[in-house]
Amino acid sequence: MAFPSDRVRLNVGGELFETTTTTLSVAGRDSMLGALIDSHWNCPPSSGANSPPEYFLDRNPACFSVLLDLLRSGELHLPPSLPERLLLREASFYGLLPLVRAARWGRLDGNRLRYSTSISGTAPGDGTSISASPSGGCCVAHGPILHVYDWTFVEQPPITLDYQRINSAAFLDPSHILLTARGMALFSSSSSELLHRFHVRHENQLRSFTAGALSFNHTDSKIFASCKGRYNEYGIGVWDQNSGLQTDFFYELPDCPVGDSDSLQWLDSPKCLISATLFPKTEHCYIALLDFREKNVVWSWTDTVSDDKRVLDVVAMEDNHSVCVVNQYDDLGFLDLRMNGGGGVRWSSRSKLTKTKGRRNANEEELCYPRLASHGGQLFLAMNDTVSVFSGPEFVHTSTLRKSEGGAICDFSIGGDRLFALHSEENVFDVWETPPASSPML
Repeated sequence: MAFPSDRVRLNVGGELFETTTTTLSVAGRDSMLGALIDSHWNCPPSSGANSPPEYFLDRNPACFSVLLDLLRSGELHLPPSLPERLLLREASFYGLLPLVRAARWGRLDGNRLRYSTSISGTAPGDGTSISASPSGGCCVAHGPILHVYDWTFVEQPPITLDYQRINSAAFLDPSHILLTARGMALFSSSSSELLHRFHVRHENQLRSFTAGALSFNHTDSKIFASCKGRYNEYGIGVWDQNSGLQTDFFYELPDCPVGDSDSLQWLDSPKCLISATLFPKTEHCYIALLDFREKNVVWSWTDTVSDDKRVLDVVAMEDNHSVCVVNQYDDLGFLDLRMNGGGGVRWSSRSKLTKTKGRRNANEEELCYPRLASHGGQLFLAMNDTVSVFSGPEFVHTSTLRKSEGGAICDFSIGGDRLFALHSEENVFDVWETPPASSPML
């Protein structure tokens, strides 16, 4: 009796597995297993009519069993006796890492986030900032050193700036990282190789500058960075993502300190850039919506009339036409981008649901200021050792993320459908993930 043409037998490390070409096709044409199948998704005929084609793979059979079940069911079940690192190594060999990643965690939902793991850093001292990669990895700045992790948390070669303190770090894409310090440069995220140095020209001459906050407009392939120079290069520079050449510069206007920006955020809908200069770098916060086409400030707000409240972080909620701010008392405030001056701040103390300390004076030294982020229409606020999630049109407090170890959260970042929280008292960051809707986690 002849075997069906879609049957295939795999001898993996001496253990036999039998499956179908339909199952193997789930691995994709570019995978090692997909290469066993012809252009019509059939295996080449075997030499004997009474047996399916057989291939020998000198690999780990226990890992292959888990990966084959993933291809069959779409679910990832890791036995307690099988190290995760070993499974990831084997998945990389077969070209199945993207499938493992998709089964490992789902699309980020702040109300369904679950603690996944904590990663201890290898550098002495505490990290100062963390930035998520679109692929689910991250990087952590320690003074002049940037430690880079891929999505499996294998540490890549560190990036060192020769005693220059890193001002900001961000992934341009999973393979490239931008760093700002005394200048700005592009590095490979996997090898730490310096790929490009960015320049600022003023009056047709190259000028030295210190770069700060970063933002990207991926639609138009633009890079934005706040800049301070020795002459008149105070403002926000613009570079092309592909060529690395400067294409524009928004010079500071009177009473518009954008060169000192602590935060930049590109908004696709109005095609404008939000710039925020925050306490304690300056005595008062200044937020501006910048139109680079007209070189104009189309909206602005400052906290000079807010009594003793000082804004410590800012995030724009583009879908709601609003800007969220947080002050030194951990109060959330909302400004309307459609009204000149924001229409006044609508303060809310809902963030105090997770407070454990009394109010802080604006002049007190604070190791970890509250931090804001937005993702998928949700608002995230990190303060003390907690990340609070606010959802819905009124941003009601709906979830709290807390890890008991590590101390206060000094920075956090969202990317690759993961949330990373960097702690101040120990050299460690936590990883939070959303479980797949119908699949168990590893």
